[in-house]
Amino acid sequence: MLVSLHVKNLAIIDEADVTFGSGLNILTGETGAGKSVIIGSINLTLGEKSRKNVIRTGAESALTELVFSVDEELSAKLAAIDVYPEDGLVVIGRKFTKERSMSRINGETVTLAKVRAAASLLLDIHGQQENATLLTPKNHLEILDKYCHDESLPVRKKVAELVKKYHEKQKELEGLTKDEAEIAREVDFLQFEVDEVEDLNLREGEEEELAEKYRKYLQSEKVSSAVSEAIDLVDGFDGASEKIGAAVKALSKLPESEETEDILNQISEVESLISDLSRSLADHAEDYAFDEADFARTEERLDDIRGVMAKHGGTYESVMEFVDEASKKLEKLSNYEAYKEKTAKEADKLKEDAIHECEKLTKLRKKYAKILKDKVTCALEDLNFLDVKFDVEVSRGEMSDRGADEVTFFISTNPGEPERPLNEIASGGELSRIMLAIKSVMADTDDIPTLIFDEIDTGISGRTAQKVAEKMTAIASHRQVIAITHLAQIAAMADDHFLIEKKVVDGHTATGIRSLSQDEMIDELSRILGGVTITDSVRTSAIEMKKLALEAKKTKK
Repeated sequence: MLVSLHVKNLAIIDEADVTFGSGLNILTGETGAGKSVIIGSINLTLGEKSRKNVIRTGAESALTELVFSVDEELSAKLAAIDVYPEDGLVVIGRKFTKERSMSRINGETVTLAKVRAAASLLLDIHGQQENATLLTPKNHLEILDKYCHDESLPVRKKVAELVKKYHEKQKELEGLTKDEAEIAREVDFLQFEVDEVEDLNLREGEEEELAEKYRKYLQSEKVSSAVSEAIDLVDGFDGASEKIGAAVKALSKLPESEETEDILNQISEVESLISDLSRSLADHAEDYAFDEADFARTEERLDDIRGVMAKHGGTYESVMEFVDEASKKLEKLSNYEAYKEKTAKEADKLKEDAIHECEKLTKLRKKYAKILKDKVTCALEDLNFLDVKFDVEVSRGEMSDRGADEVTFFISTNPGEPERPLNEIASGGELSRIMLAIKSVMADTDDIPTLIFDEIDTGISGRTAQKVAEKMTAIASHRQVIAITHLAQIAAMADDHFLIEKKVVDGHTATGIRSLSQDEMIDELSRILGGVTITDSVRTSAIEMKKLALEAKKTKK
């Protein structure tokens, strides 16, 4: 569940902190108080694209932060996307500056894609604009698939995989339109390319070895000159070796003593080092010895290798990969008609398998369509649709990675009228209730712990509003619900009630949010019921409404 929300310097909010309860959390306030900013801050935290003016005027940055508590089952699902709760909590924050925004989960910087992935497991936000999605039939398929998710998901994945492979194979088949002359030209060219590589008899690491050898040859004259000079200084006439030898001879005439022995040992070590140096210089000179014939062979071989590599990716591995692919292609071209026939058979088999899986998916969808129809019908009756007929029709469509079905919601809200597609007859208020009915049914099957409703009560009133309030209360009995409302019937059902209000202090406008006590809940209900003037009778009505709401909740529990 969503434990808390922290907002700082966002839009018209200086700073706000909210701690939510586990049941039905109601947010109310005057029009223009900033209710949309509160829900907007949640959306922004969870990855919604930010506007340029999101930072409060005069501030350098803005911050939003959500804290969620999660159980072991949800923790395992989060771990699957590399999000790991700490002490049963997930903290998602987003900081906004004038240049960019940065998101973090439990202190670790993450992409918005990861935030959205985590958010899809943590909560579901439903706003007025989502009602309009019911008017697009393609969204009906998405709702049905979500309803039968656990059972249909493996089949849907299989369908998507097979259809993708079928389309790829079909595209390959469509490309097999070469005539004999074109095939012959392509065979000649590919064979020439393959022969060129194979004649080279290239071995792994050879290019690097030759490059090093070639580099040494280019440096040989300079190295040889320097080494010769060094050898002359060390081992030549009047060089270091001769002088050290003379020094040894002179020192050997010293009277015997411990000091003399120490000196002789030291100079003997120097003489030995000079001798080793002389041999090392000679070996080094030999390494860089210049062989004109070998240099020419090395240069020519290196040019040939690099020429072939340049044509086929620049590395030994890419050249070998080219030879492998070219050889396979040559084999195909050499047996072109047979390969074409084989490809056609493979495409037919993939299509047959895809159709088979689509039929399995259709059967599952029809099974769950009937269940969804019955449950949504019951939910609609609970929401004051007195004589409603609702249907979920699964019909045949073109095969795609989503299957071969089209799903359409049909409804009749008046006795005697035939069921018609939802987008043809539903009004704004009816759409709100239909969506709430669907959400309530979906809530029984999914395991998202938090539902947020942003003024879905638009266009309803009276007894219908009371029914909507009862339905939201029922949902809140087994998961957290957060709702912004302007209806007293819904507000009265609150387990926790928060007031959003805008204040102007010294010419400075700011929106704040605070939790209401029981007496303050009555005051807010009175404001919603009475408007500008709150009479004693209005307050009495508010008290009675709250009392009836508490009794209704006890009865349902």
